[in-house]
Amino acid sequence: MRQERTVQASIFDLFADHEIGRELKAMSQWLDEHREIIGLVAEDLRRHGVKETGRQGLPAESVLRCALLKQHRQLSYEELAFHLEDSARFAPSPVCRCRGRRRSRCCRRRPAPSGPRRGKRSITSLLVSARQAKVETGKVVRLDSTVTAALLHEPSDSSLLWDAVRVMVRLLRVADTLIGDRLVWRDHRRAAKKRARVIEYARARSNRVPHYRELIKLTRATLAYADQAAAQLSQTPDPATAPWQAEFRHYRPLIERIIRQTERCVLDGETVAANEKIVSLFEPHTDIIVKGSRQVEYGHCFGQKPRW
Repeated sequence: MRQERTVQASIFDLFADHEIGRELKAMSQWLDEHREIIGLVAEDLRRHGVKETGRQGLPAESVLRCALLKQHRQLSYEELAFHLEDSARFAPSPVCRCRGRRRSRCCRRRPAPSGPRRGKRSITSLLVSARQAKVETGKVVRLDSTVTAALLHEPSDSSLLWDAVRVMVRLLRVADTLIGDRLVWRDHRRAAKKRARVIEYARARSNRVPHYRELIKLTRATLAYADQAAAQLSQTPDPATAPWQAEFRHYRPLIERIIRQTERCVLDGETVAANEKIVSLFEPHTDIIVKGSRQVEYGHCFGQKPRW
């Protein structure tokens, strides 16, 4: 069983006379004025199809307040557990309203994630209240992101084209076993690797352009072989061809993007924006992170990119 809120109040509901204490007090008062949110949280915590018997769980109000405290103070679950166990202000009554044995259980358990539909209703209620108080209009939203370094080789147009040829040849060899002798194609890996190496060690741009043209030609020829294999496999009733088709549908648009950006950068002399470039065939979600005038790194951005 789980109660929605802590019924019995405490005479020690005191907040510190500090900026953080005033913020927490305002949050607590707002939650007391909008008790319908507690009902949404209680519904989210309720396990449907399971009888509500046995030991009482942490009230939904305390779960909500603990979650808000964690986000407000940017705490990890371990840090939240420490504050709830150690702090006389956070845990007992003013903020989280966890008391007695249920307080210790609250410190050990992580709150369950909220459903998107109920979370949307809670946020809508918060925005309506903020508009009425003329605190926030809700028209501009800032979203933070977490960036981690990507494990990939230094990207270049020639290396990306070489990766594309390698991947397509691997797919063609698998298609060969599925189709048999009906598939006619040529392995251009050796020629593509040779062109990529010449481009890598060429000093002048004028010396690289002819080899880029040959490398693009080899990549397009290999892509045409793969398209032919996909067409033949689509007529094969064998269900084993489905994974091959799925993998090819994933790589084909990425290879097309690599060819187009190489033609724009190298052949046309056009400057391609960083957000339009693909820097890895195997990790296409990698972003270019510019740290300075000459420092460039590559990483993954988790969550939506912030807009300023």
